[in-house]
Order: sequence, then structure tokens, then C-alpha cells
Amino acid sequence: MKLKLVYTVLLLLGFVKIQAQELLTLEDAVKTALENNYEIRISKNELNIDKTNSTLGNAGMLPKLAANVIDNNSIQNTTQTRNDGTTNTLDNAKNNSLTYGVGLDWTVFDGFKMFAKYDQLKALEKLGEAELKLTVITKISDVTSTYYDLVQQQQQLAALDSTLVISNQRVTLAQNRYTIGKASKLEVLNAQVDLNTDTTTLLRQRELYANTKTLLNQMLARDVKTDFTVVRAITMDNPLLLPELISLAEKQNPQLEAQVLNKRIAELQLKQVKGDRYPVIRVNSAYNFNESESSLGFVTQSSGKGLNYGFTATLNLFDGFNQRRNEKVAKLQVENATIAIAQQNQLLQTTLTTSYQTYLTNLELMQLEQKNETIAKQNLDITLEKYRIGTIPTIEFRTAQLNYLNAKVRNSNAQFQAKLSEIALKELAGNLTF
Repeated sequence: MKLKLVYTVLLLLGFVKIQAQELLTLEDAVKTALENNYEIRISKNELNIDKTNSTLGNAGMLPKLAANVIDNNSIQNTTQTRNDGTTNTLDNAKNNSLTYGVGLDWTVFDGFKMFAKYDQLKALEKLGEAELKLTVITKISDVTSTYYDLVQQQQQLAALDSTLVISNQRVTLAQNRYTIGKASKLEVLNAQVDLNTDTTTLLRQRELYANTKTLLNQMLARDVKTDFTVVRAITMDNPLLLPELISLAEKQNPQLEAQVLNKRIAELQLKQVKGDRYPVIRVNSAYNFNESESSLGFVTQSSGKGLNYGFTATLNLFDGFNQRRNEKVAKLQVENATIAIAQQNQLLQTTLTTSYQTYLTNLELMQLEQKNETIAKQNLDITLEKYRIGTIPTIEFRTAQLNYLNAKVRNSNAQFQAKLSEIALKELAGNLTF
């Protein structure tokens, strides 16, 4: 009775401690990760960089306007000889020239390269969105897997706690039987050794549980010492169907989407390279003010202002066959991008097919292990009653106890593996969202 009272108090204290901890739901964990995770934040900034670069000016479609100031000054000892033979000499002659104004330079035609460049910048922006989506889905998958790993470990801790209670009861029963002369000292010692073994296993499991909580806190980019609890059970979503997963993956898998965008970028790069075959036409205009002073000469001071305008046109006639080489390289890059799409698509379907088979197997194993746990529990209850009245040996009771513990652990692990398979399939389909 005293032993039961002690364990009742311990269980109540543990319950109060659990109630005092934060209950972290999976949705809250994912939300925190989306807000705080460092890799997601970096990926968001990379996308903002792509958006910032996607402008008409960066593509070269807008004119450039610049203000210019040129100031030249000199002090010289000057000697001038005129046509009539007379000579003028002046030491420290000063010459000043000042020009200032604004100038406009605008490329109005470059073989349509600027338009291809702008489309390429837009494609790079979409590629950044696909890369952000991949980062987000990967992190959601990591957080979800780690979260359910904690649920599984929490279930195993509960199983080990119950085993420890039974082992303590066994030590008490063995001691009582030894006291009244119905058991040997060896039976008491064996019971104590098994109790110590179970205690060691429990301590190791607690260590693993604490370290996994620290890892999840790191993923959430918060204080790694934050204490919390997770839900008690692993729940499976509605059964997944392979044709639906393949259809979703073809539409929204971020890795496949990235390969398609890479091909588009390569095609636009080829278009820019081909633009070098056309002439480049630039218009320019400027409005300048000029002032100059000279200590010696026919004109000692002058000033002027006015508008300048014109255009330039250049056409590459021969560049050592570099144009042909550049186009050939760009075409090969487009071909490689096409091959990469086919490769990624095949890899995606292969991974989905094999992962789906693993998913089905894990579902069957989960159902089997649930039945095994029920049977092992019934066997332990019967064995415990027989052990109480002394009709079975210690080793048979220990075997039933370990069988029940292993059945609970296998059941928990089967649920966890089934959930991991479900998460992996949703990640491949690009559908792992909350």
C-alpha cells in the first residue's frame, strides 16, 4: 500500500509538471518556423533581391541621364610667335576652361536583347519563388518529422514508466516472498538487476527526448531551452492515392518547377545571344554651358551654351567566329535544361512510386503492431496474476514484461514510420502545407 501511495504521488507530480509546460501543437510549431527559421528568412530575402532586380532599367530599356562638370585650369610660361614675326611672351599665363550640363544616352534598339533580358529577370523572380517554396516545404517536413518523433519518444517514455512500475512491484513481491521463505535470495537479486536495467533504459530515453526537444527549438529559431510538451497520439490523414500524388507533383513540385524555369531562362539567354547579330542604335543629347579664359592669345575669354544631339549605330561584322560559338553554347544549355526536366520528372515518379509502396507497407505494419500490443498486454496481465500467486517462474514473467514493452515500442515506431511516409509523399507532391 505504501508503494502504491508513493507512485500515485509521483504520477500526480508528473501530471502537474506536464500541465505547467507549454503544449506545442504542430500548427503552432510550423507557424513559428515559417516566421523565425533562418533559412526561410534568407530565402525570402533572396526572393526580394530577385524582385528588386526585375526592373525595366536593369534590363537596359530606359535612358540614362547624367549631369557633367569639367573644370580645367593651367598656369604656364607661354611664348607665341605670330605670322608677322612678332613674339609675345608671358610668364605664369593662366588658362581656365569650365564645361557643365546634362547629357542623355538611350539605347533604342539592340536586337531585342533588352526585351529578352527583362523576361529573363521575371523568370529569375519566379525561380526565386520556387526556391523559397522548396525551402518552406523542406523546413515544414523537417519540423513535422521532428515533432512526431517527439510524440513517439513521449509514448515510449510512458511505456518505460509503466514497465518501471511493474519492475518495482516485482522487487517488492520477490522481497516479500523471500521474507516468508517462498523465494530465494537469487530471485530478489534478479528482480533488482532488471529494475536497474529498466531505470537505465528510461534515463537514456529521457536524454534522447530532451535532446530532440532542443533540436526542434533550434528549427523554430527560438531559445533552445524552451520547455514544452507535444500531443500524445500520432494521427494519420486520409489515405493517399498514387495517381493523385503524381498529378499534384507534376503541377507543383518545386524542384520540377525550378527545372522548367531553368529551361526558360536558358531560352531567353539564347535569344539575347542571337541579338548580337543585329545593329545597336543609340541616341544621345546634351545641353552644355562652356566658359573659358586665357591670359594670352587672340581670344582671352569666351562662353557658350547650346544643345547637342545625334545617334550612333554599330554592327558586328566579324568577331573571330565568337558569335557562332556563343550561339552554339547557348543552344547546348537549352538542350541540357530540357534533358534535366525529363530526368527530374522520371526521378520524381520513381521516388513517388517507391515511397508510396513503403507508405502502404507501413500502414499494414501499423495495424499489425496495434494488434500485437493488445495481445502482449493480455499476456502480461495473465502472467502478472500468475506471478503474484507464485505459479510461474521469474524468467517467464520477465519475458512477458519485455514482450509487452517491445510491442508498445514497435507499435509507436510503426505509427511514426507510417507518418514519415505520409510526410515524404506530401513533400514530393508539393502539398505539405498547413
